[in-house]
Amino acid sequence: QVHLVESGGGLVQPGGSLRLSCVVSGSIFSSFPMGWYRQAPGKQRESVAIITRGSITNYADSVKGRFTISRDNSKNAVYLQMNSLKPEDTAVYYCNVGPTYSFWDWGQGTQVTVSS
Repeated sequence: QVHLVESGGGLVQPGGSLRLSCVVSGSIFSSFPMGWYRQAPGKQRESVAIITRGSITNYADSVKGRFTISRDNSKNAVYLQMNSLKPEDTAVYYCNVGPTYSFWDWGQGTQVTVSS
């Protein structure tokens, strides 16, 4: 059974930065593409960034140039560096397997709030 634990969220002013972390247990982590997803109040969960097994990355247009996804297979971890944050980035952020696979059970997520 896969267990996902996200961390690193918080309250930040517009223009600020945060680095999210996700540790994955119970799976052959390096065999799967991984993604960060977010869900804002009243909205559907959306894909933010994807990283393949070979570390090829893909981003939603809304975060391109501001967010960077990375992975460390030795730590079963995936990261999301978020710079130049905007109020519209406010959401609960989750990690999970890439969207071409059936999602694992979701973790608790980490809240990101961008506000002055």
